[in-house]
Amino acid sequence: MLPDPESPVCSAKGCRGAAVYVLAWNNPKIHTPERRKTWLACDEHREHLSQFLGVRGFLKDVVLLSEWDARGV
Repeated sequence: MLPDPESPVCSAKGCRGAAVYVLAWNNPKIHTPERRKTWLACDEHREHLSQFLGVRGFLKDVVLLSEWDARGV
């Protein structure tokens, strides 16, 4: 079954799973400190994507998608 095209999907390559988390990140070499880029992650890929960003020093926050939406960000 394909996900609803209106529903956010995981940012992991090839994954079409429903997004559950927002990974907020920033590359300090090119972004101002307050700038936040985002990747979405399903349950299965949250840890992998977090590690990918974390090892580079980019990861700033991991938040449930529902909480991120509630922030109005």
